[in-house]
Amino acid sequence: MSEVILFEAVTTPHSALSARGMRWLCGAGLGLALAPALLSVVLGAWPVLGFVGGEVGLMLGMVALHRRWSLRAVEQVLLTEGRLRLRRADGRGRQEMLDLDPYWTRLELEERPGAVPLLVARARGRHMEIGRYLSAEEKRNLHAALGSALNRYRNPVFDNPQLREE
Repeated sequence: MSEVILFEAVTTPHSALSARGMRWLCGAGLGLALAPALLSVVLGAWPVLGFVGGEVGLMLGMVALHRRWSLRAVEQVLLTEGRLRLRRADGRGRQEMLDLDPYWTRLELEERPGAVPLLVARARGRHMEIGRYLSAEEKRNLHAALGSALNRYRNPVFDNPQLREE
């Protein structure tokens, strides 16, 4: 039997570089490296070509690796009828998961001057930061939405027409 999902939020890091942007970056990097490479060949310092190529290759490789890790990173907040599951996977495949009792879970939004606020879910001595990939306003929205969902879970409204007084 599948659990009824009462609230779900999935967050990922902001992707600043699309596949097209990566191609443009590769072209720009190679184009900019072409001038010092040609100059070194003209001046007879052809061994410099290996260093220029190595620098460009290292730079593009690091950007591609970071982009790949960012695309695989995800954070999930899932509230069902019996638990609040917090799951985070980073780009390298490491995962953190914490199941909390939603009735006892409390959300804390710690405002920090000059920094993005910290959103933490706590229950019975266990805690986990949520919304790492979100901006300050998005964290406040997640805090409000998840807080509202937890409140509805703790204080259900039963509407039975047979019990209404007329």
